[in-house]
Amino acid sequence: MTQIFNFSAGPAVLPKPVLARAQAEMLDWHGSGMSVMEMSHRGKEFTSILEKTEADLRQLLAIPTNYKVLFLQGGAIAENAMIPLNLLNGKSADYVVTGAWSKRSVQDAQAYGQINIAASAEAQGFTTVPAFNDWQLNKQAAYVHYCTNETINGVEFLTVPDTHGVPIVADMSSHILSRPIDVSKYGVIYGGAQKNIGPAGLCLVIVREDLLEQASSLTPAVFHWKTQADNQSMINTPPTYSIYIAGLVFEWLLAQGGVEAIEQKNIAKANLLYHYLDQTDFYDNAIQHEYRSRMNIPFRLHDESLNDAFLKQAETQGLLQLKGHRSVGGMRASMYNAMPIEGVQALVEFMQAFEKSNS
Repeated sequence: MTQIFNFSAGPAVLPKPVLARAQAEMLDWHGSGMSVMEMSHRGKEFTSILEKTEADLRQLLAIPTNYKVLFLQGGAIAENAMIPLNLLNGKSADYVVTGAWSKRSVQDAQAYGQINIAASAEAQGFTTVPAFNDWQLNKQAAYVHYCTNETINGVEFLTVPDTHGVPIVADMSSHILSRPIDVSKYGVIYGGAQKNIGPAGLCLVIVREDLLEQASSLTPAVFHWKTQADNQSMINTPPTYSIYIAGLVFEWLLAQGGVEAIEQKNIAKANLLYHYLDQTDFYDNAIQHEYRSRMNIPFRLHDESLNDAFLKQAETQGLLQLKGHRSVGGMRASMYNAMPIEGVQALVEFMQAFEKSNS
């Protein structure tokens, strides 16, 4: 059987040891006689899973004690509404637009108050990040929001801007846990699970405790961060199985040496593909070099009439889900933590062979 490498942007590849362990525990978790999917979310079995999952995440990201960790539902898009409901409360907020997802965040937030575009790279085709010195920030804003890695456009922040004390709210859906971050530099970090955390259905929120007191009185309890924090993310039934798988992923990451070790693997994978793209005229990546994403690498064939043939032949080689997002076209290789370097090597070898046979 051909070795399969799944380059999907999400839901994405999961570590094989995690899937194998979930399979082994599917019918009977640790002698409980129950699958995790069958457990009461308030029973001692699932409570132990939840507590260990949070503890391992705190270890991986060195989360300070004055931050709460929430395991919520609805993905990052639901958080686009929860953020202004929890933080805006009559003030304004600054948003930076560097791609499709941060643009969507603006659209979702505008119903809740005054949202200002502090900077945008749309005029540059979302191929860069606007220079920090050019951001038009309001020192009285409730928060500054941006997406630290754009999956569709392939743009990533590798440094943190100075927002003059205004809390930073960062959508890290597609690269959280891929490298170390200083959590203390952010007011809120959030992300959908289906990239580097686990299966779809779970949204992770890391929020500084002093920001839990700012919610609008109109905020529903299920969307209210403080209410969820006070109830261990269980004001309603949480996505229990997704939390369980996330916990297995966190254990796997710790066994790899943590985010410091996985970052080195991610750098090696990204460098391998970017090096080839920079050596050829057959393919192209238009992102400004210092903002190139390690996780999501979009590229185009200069002769786009070959797109269908490229994708069909790639599939025969076990290289799946390489078609770019429908809004931008082209190709995209998403290389999250669970993608082994062998997958990227196989992709580059295929791309070289395809170039040779079509030049």
